[in-house]
Amino acid sequence: MPTILIVDDNAPLIQVMAPMLAGLGQVRFATSGAAALRQMRLDPPDLVLLDAEMPEMDGFEVCAAMRADAALEAIPVIFVTSHDDLEAELRGLAAGAVDFIAKPVREPLLVARVTTHLRLKHLTDELRRTAQRDGLTGLHNRGSFDQHLSREWQRSLRTGTPLSLVLLDVDHFKRYNDHYGHPAGDACLRAVAAALGGLARRPGDLAARVGGEEFAVLLPNTTPEGAREVAEAICQAIGQLALPHAASLTADHVTVSLGVAGWVPRPSPHDGAEQALMKRAGEALYDAKAAGRSRVGPVARATPDAAAGSYVPAPINATRCPA
Repeated sequence: MPTILIVDDNAPLIQVMAPMLAGLGQVRFATSGAAALRQMRLDPPDLVLLDAEMPEMDGFEVCAAMRADAALEAIPVIFVTSHDDLEAELRGLAAGAVDFIAKPVREPLLVARVTTHLRLKHLTDELRRTAQRDGLTGLHNRGSFDQHLSREWQRSLRTGTPLSLVLLDVDHFKRYNDHYGHPAGDACLRAVAAALGGLARRPGDLAARVGGEEFAVLLPNTTPEGAREVAEAICQAIGQLALPHAASLTADHVTVSLGVAGWVPRPSPHDGAEQALMKRAGEALYDAKAAGRSRVGPVARATPDAAAGSYVPAPINATRCPA
């Protein structure tokens, strides 16, 4: 059921509008712009009905703040205003609104416009989900993963919380394809993806297919030690699938090698600083393969380097996958 947020400092008007919208979704409300933004950042709604004129922070400022926030920018905003002049409409559209409704609110018009924009939002969300997904496995694709990595890096930078990453590769996958054929190889990748999706379950966790047989799991607010536990659980879950791999040089079933990296991001003058996490996890994955595969490589975590004023990796020892 979609969620509709009414933002207005006039509580009686909220009481009038809420019953009109009850059949369209779950109705929430906020009585100030600042309270609305706090609520949206905790639980983004599907549509916002926004009063243009409010004290302290007016609707135009709220709308502009939403458009500047990657988590809120796609939410449609309908201004509800007592002004019906061209200048006010142009100002609202420039701030990012999709529609206007004049006060006093008429129920048929309100319901029709909210219904239309909820339908458009649903279609847009479906298109976005399709564009972000890997066609074979249903996991996020590389483009979506890179966007989430950048977003979570910035979030961790603001909050001072750790961000960790698990990279994994299906061992001897080319030999698997050569032995069993590509349709079986595709089925193998789908099974691995399903196991990953079952383990990346917290809000914010993200599982993605980032290469042919390479996968990634992004773990916000997770220490390197916590990420290693996730990696070991992944390694064990893939082994327990017991997918036969007669051509493997490691085991008689499909196994994976994993690399883990994680630390609390620090400010950097360089763009793309989050790619250091990918680089370190990739190096740990390479070490896992070099050590014999079917294991979690030495985990790259960060410790302050007083001399350089930056972070350097401090490894946690490699471990074999649990049986």
